[in-house]
Amino acid sequence: MLNYTIKRIALAFLILIVVMLGMFGMVFLVPGDPASVALGPRASPELKALLIERMGLDQPLLTQIIKFFRNAATGDLGIDVWSKRPVLDVIMEVFPNTLLLGLVSIGWALIAGIGLGCVAVVYRGTYLDRVLGVLSVSMIAVPSFVIALYSLLIFSVWLGWLPAIGSGEAGDFWSQLRAIILPAFAIGITWVGYLSRLVRASMLELIDAEHIRTARAYGLPERVVVLRYALRVAIIPTIAIIAVGLGGILSSAIFVESVFSRPGIGTLMTSAVQKRNYPVVMGTVLFMTAFYLLVVTLADILIARLDPRVRDVLRG
Repeated sequence: MLNYTIKRIALAFLILIVVMLGMFGMVFLVPGDPASVALGPRASPELKALLIERMGLDQPLLTQIIKFFRNAATGDLGIDVWSKRPVLDVIMEVFPNTLLLGLVSIGWALIAGIGLGCVAVVYRGTYLDRVLGVLSVSMIAVPSFVIALYSLLIFSVWLGWLPAIGSGEAGDFWSQLRAIILPAFAIGITWVGYLSRLVRASMLELIDAEHIRTARAYGLPERVVVLRYALRVAIIPTIAIIAVGLGGILSSAIFVESVFSRPGIGTLMTSAVQKRNYPVVMGTVLFMTAFYLLVVTLADILIARLDPRVRDVLRG
């Protein structure tokens, strides 16, 4: 188990380094002069040169990469060009909003997805099972930003049930709850489809296992057999999906938070890209990647702890 943990952590660090190198390449391939975008076309060459120097873009690319790696290792992600604040402070100011949105999204998706998967297994082969299968695939196929736009149009504009923008009033629980419903629905609906199909497939593989046949032999109802005995084992693969889901939610939040004008990582990233605020862009990408790798690595270690076959495959 220790060897497996060390290898997973080492792989996560390797991926993080590759992402950082790729991030530098993509940032410098983006068209447009950052100084002209930030200061406007009428800015003097001296002022543009001063801004470029402040952003560190006048240095050789290799020097910038080494400096960024060295600073990131100590938790220094740079200084925001506009607010003059540390980038990490700017990120941590809005990250709790995105994290809350992600937890609510994956939370309701987990409950709904496991529930639909269990229903599909109990009624496997019936008309209800086929309907749930079509519904799950439809959920997976529709992008989250499309669901966000249509839910905003229907529930906010046409019906007026829920707020269209913002995160609710500070300190008002019900206002914040109403504001998070539509964004969480838009992000989580895709994962309902993933989880329901995964739970159904995992439990169908176990439905004829020896302990399941023994439970049936005692005369237990099918729903009890599915929920108490099959689901307990079939739930292990969903841990990886939940981890991937939390990471994917961060990328989905870029679109959904922009649609609903919610403060968070997505809104911060969009604003930084538009202003060519490179320190914030690179710091945000690095932070999101590190968070994603942390969640996935912890999930892999937990799965290996629960299922020794994973360690055996790696050892083999």
